[in-house]
Amino acid sequence: MTTADSPAGRAGQSLPSSQDLVILGGGIMGLWAALKADRLGIPTLLLDAGTLASGASGGLLGALMAHVPDRWSEKKQFQFDALVSLETEIARLESETGLSSGYRRSGRLIPLPKPHLRDIALRHAQDARENWASAGHDFRWDVLEPDAVPALDPAFTGAGVIHETLAGRVSPRALMAELAARLRASPNVRIVEGVPALRIDAAESRVVLADGTAVAFGHCIVAAGPSSFPLLDELGGGAPRSLGRPVKGQAALLKADIDPAHPIVFLNGLYVVPHDDGLVAIGSTSEEEFDAPFATDAKLDDFLERARQLVPALRQAEVVERWAGLRPKAIGRDPMVGPHANHPSVIALTGGFKVSFGIAHRLADAALSAMAGQVMDVPDAFTFESHLRLAAQPD
Repeated sequence: MTTADSPAGRAGQSLPSSQDLVILGGGIMGLWAALKADRLGIPTLLLDAGTLASGASGGLLGALMAHVPDRWSEKKQFQFDALVSLETEIARLESETGLSSGYRRSGRLIPLPKPHLRDIALRHAQDARENWASAGHDFRWDVLEPDAVPALDPAFTGAGVIHETLAGRVSPRALMAELAARLRASPNVRIVEGVPALRIDAAESRVVLADGTAVAFGHCIVAAGPSSFPLLDELGGGAPRSLGRPVKGQAALLKADIDPAHPIVFLNGLYVVPHDDGLVAIGSTSEEEFDAPFATDAKLDDFLERARQLVPALRQAEVVERWAGLRPKAIGRDPMVGPHANHPSVIALTGGFKVSFGIAHRLADAALSAMAGQVMDVPDAFTFESHLRLAAQPD
């Protein structure tokens, strides 16, 4: 492997002219993929257009949310298995690095303002007993009485509160730092920042970079968040529509006197996520139309007001950070993973939208299986081919 006449990244880092595996994107998907590749002994080059975790993976929430346990499907089973296995994955990572990811299976509270919602919740409790069974675990969907959770304003709990014990949380930035530290210590993985990819030349098995130079690959995993979609769209496949689009999210971090072990609170798209050190994350908006992708505005102010009404302990809490960023939403909303039908050396790993942190490790396993020519253990709706079929349909 030579570096002569190779492109340079941030701080003049020279790049190899080729690598067995090139991963585009240093977010949660790309870092898990690099870690899984490292454990298989695969020489890997990870390229990021900016800095690691500078996109949505460097956000604030970190909610690891479970699907409602009714109408069980292979997609819900996949997410359930991922949320269960993530605990073991993070324990191993923390053991390897000596760092903390801020992970906790804290559970989730869902207020029930209306009587009919309690009836639905009681049915879901039975669904959870049937569908959330897992060896060695007892995950519950309990329906509590209206006064059972004094931390919530009673105006929102007239019919009770759901307490489910499967959901959890992680500090996004802490987990990203932990993954990066683990990878930087590996002789198999090289991380280079400040190297935007211009296009993928699948016919020549190379990534063409913004400065016109190129890096050849045996396989290329595209995990560049919203930037993945134009790179993958250009590979063709007969799809007149894009494979995905960016969706703006806004969130805030507050300093509040809330027990970090307190469950996540969720109501009508609003998340209240207690983290360690007295910090609480609030969010997040989902904006498909926006003018300023990285600026916060009145939409976040509205979320903050709703959070303060729902959780009285937040009413005087200081806002220590406001955040906005773009998340990758694949067409059809499902994550997208797997090889391109016409270019099997190019593998998609993107589109997780709101659920990436809970399932990225499992999707990375699938991407590495595809690289080895094996069948991926994912729902059909998650595959690259399925997304190409959706993109080929008329609006």
